[in-house]
Amino acid sequence: MKLLLSEKEVQKKVKALARKISQDFSGKEVLLVGVLKGAFIFMADLARQMTIPVKMDFVRLASYGTGIRSAGKVKLTKDVETPLRGQNVIVVEDIIDTGITLKYLSRCLKARRPRSLKVVALLDKPGRREVNFHPDYVGFRIDDHFVVGYGLDCAEEYRNLQGIYVLK
Repeated sequence: MKLLLSEKEVQKKVKALARKISQDFSGKEVLLVGVLKGAFIFMADLARQMTIPVKMDFVRLASYGTGIRSAGKVKLTKDVETPLRGQNVIVVEDIIDTGITLKYLSRCLKARRPRSLKVVALLDKPGRREVNFHPDYVGFRIDDHFVVGYGLDCAEEYRNLQGIYVLK
């Protein structure tokens, strides 16, 4: 493994994202919707740094295909429990690759008529995008590396690493 982003770099960026979101939603409450499992650490740290009222919920999605690449078929396997109508919803994602999953999720959540719907991603790989999708808040734009740590895994390992590493 090779270190890509240190714990200090990640925490500095999380604080900056929390500050920006808190400014953008000043005087309002937001509902953070974390995408399981990878975003849970990022979401917890982000929420603790925010200065506005925060509620939290989670979703889980599965992509279906053969081999290591998704066929672009996405299924919601765990839905939010909080009604979204009239809420300021911010989807919290660890990493955006093709954009297929987040485009699908955004469409599903918009149908529930939230007041607003934004997406924050800690990592973004725009070079891998297969659909037109742009997150509203991005921590780091990275090259096409397979990364682990800070919630990101490989076969359920490495999520507990405090930095983000390129897995070789």
